[in-house]
Amino acid sequence: MAGYPERSKADAPKRAVEELREKHNHYLRHLDDDKESLEYMMTEHLRMGGVYWAVSAMSLLRQLDDEQRRDDIIEWILRCRDPKTSGGFGPNVGHDADLVATHYALLVLCMFDALERLPHRGGVVAFIAGLQQADGSFASDAWGEVDVRFAYCALSSLTILDALDQIDVDACVDWILRCMNYEGSFGPVPRAESHAAYVFCAVQALALVDALEAVDVDRLGWWLCERQTPSGGFNGRPEKAPDVCYSWWILSALVTLDRAHWIDMEKLADFIALAQDQEDGGIADRPGDVPDVFHTFFGLAGLSLMRKADLAPIHCVYALPLEVVHRMHLPVILSMYERG
Repeated sequence: MAGYPERSKADAPKRAVEELREKHNHYLRHLDDDKESLEYMMTEHLRMGGVYWAVSAMSLLRQLDDEQRRDDIIEWILRCRDPKTSGGFGPNVGHDADLVATHYALLVLCMFDALERLPHRGGVVAFIAGLQQADGSFASDAWGEVDVRFAYCALSSLTILDALDQIDVDACVDWILRCMNYEGSFGPVPRAESHAAYVFCAVQALALVDALEAVDVDRLGWWLCERQTPSGGFNGRPEKAPDVCYSWWILSALVTLDRAHWIDMEKLADFIALAQDQEDGGIADRPGDVPDVFHTFFGLAGLSLMRKADLAPIHCVYALPLEVVHRMHLPVILSMYERG
């Protein structure tokens, strides 16, 4: 199938990941050991995202087996609910709720099969629906910042909660299409420069509501393919350095568009493999840099999409392990994910 490439016989990246599997596992399990470090304190506002990236990476490695840690994370997520809202979650305990943190919270609860622990589903739905603006866009929080990321987070969250009927989907689609530029790509807001991370959000948001027919697939697919650099890695915009995170943002969009076969998968997989930390585990933004949990997850997710390592399959639209999507009976969105 063109959209989801078969395993390649070239297994060097696969061997590279297998040789470091235990180091990646150790790296992820010990991310929060030093809670007094400057790095830990400076990333307080990113904690919900960090939990999602770490839990997802562990799930792809098939290492999500610590029941006590699972229970602790679920309890922590529930404490991140913002009592000033109907049901939104903040990025950490005591922080104001926002749409991105709420989406991350839902994704982690899905992976832990704990969505029923939500104290009031209707309140979460009301929080998300209440962030839709008059033009169809979504704000991140009560302060009103708008971009296409939040449209994706809203549509994904409401699909998981089976509540898309609580918003104006057509207005949201119209607003996303206003973010499309002359080259067929997407920026964060209308008339803004195209950027691959926002392309992911736009493409997957449209896929969630069956509106991809409005996209020129070949034109957009070519723009995304042009992001592959001589190193094999992708950049997010023309003339920028390659970064491992785009191995997910771009490749997943190409899979959804059924154009993943247009890129050099071998070189991309090699780029990710070279960005691994050989001594301590984890994956960096590019070879030679310091690893972090963000790039570790997105590097593993890219390898999973390409089937270049012994990793659990990931769904390119939800950014959830495929097993979770099937277990929850979520809409599969793409026929390639239908069970036989």
